[in-house]
Amino acid sequence: MLRAAAEGFDVFITTDRGLEYEQNQDALPLAIIVSLAKDNKLATLESLVPAILQALDTIAPKRLVKVQAPP
Repeated sequence: MLRAAAEGFDVFITTDRGLEYEQNQDALPLAIIVSLAKDNKLATLESLVPAILQALDTIAPKRLVKVQAPP
């Protein structure tokens, strides 16, 4: 599924913490951002937006970055 997404996107953003153990990032042409939120509520995910935007500025293809909201 991620291979198909890679054809149209540069970055995949997910809350799936196990993704790095389930996918071979070196085999995928896109970068992956994993949000380390305590839950999937909109307010919680919105607090991650600054960290996600910062990661988008620096992430390279075939890399996985984890982001979390400041304490």
